[in-house]
Amino acid sequence: MVNGKKVVVVMPAYNAAQTIVKTHQEVLEQGIVDLVVVVDDSSRDQTTDIAKTLPRTIVHTHPANRGYGGNQKTCYRLAIENGADIVIMVHPDYQYTPKLIPAMATMIGNDLYHCVLGSRILGGQALSGGMPLWKYVANRFLTATENILLGCKLSEYHTGYRAYSRELLEKLERIPLDANSDDFIFDNQALAQIHWLGYTIAEVSCPTKYFPEASSINFRRSVKYGLGCLGVALTYRLAKMGIVKSKLFPKVV
Repeated sequence: MVNGKKVVVVMPAYNAAQTIVKTHQEVLEQGIVDLVVVVDDSSRDQTTDIAKTLPRTIVHTHPANRGYGGNQKTCYRLAIENGADIVIMVHPDYQYTPKLIPAMATMIGNDLYHCVLGSRILGGQALSGGMPLWKYVANRFLTATENILLGCKLSEYHTGYRAYSRELLEKLERIPLDANSDDFIFDNQALAQIHWLGYTIAEVSCPTKYFPEASSINFRRSVKYGLGCLGVALTYRLAKMGIVKSKLFPKVV
């Protein structure tokens, strides 16, 4: 707990059998996590079986693969149902260090922010940490464009390391979150919606780690994701100007 607020870590898992134990162990080592929620998106390995052996953990398995966004929808619903006040998403592939959990949770627990991102760009070491050059260039281009269209000043929109307050998640549910994609673009839609709701998004510097076991999308899906991000940002701007109506950005939430 942080200031009497329950901290729940959610892990959207897919074929994470090789790394989930190490990630989970380091999550609990931070000393403030009350519960871990693992949602296995119909993995082909032993992710579910291994997760069921872990302490302080609730495991839910999708009978069919729903996608990264669909996985997160289940994660957040289960976290709220189990009394979470602070929800932190940590990928079980160990690409993002759980050692930032106390910092991110404290920023929310002290009522400073309702959303905190772990940015791989903020510290200036993304490339030295192993991020492929083409991904870095695409990240910088997309982020610059999104900052212009959304009116933000974030260092990146594409990190999977995120912390939310219960208040914010409950407001997102009213949009509702189910209107968002079940694919990777879900993350981008959520950030645009958070800004739409008037919340400030905070960032902390997060080390970059790329290795064979870490999950990553291929070039083709990356292009699709990038075009989707631009579409979200453009829709946001047009909705803000009153030119279009979008279920992602309703007038009243």
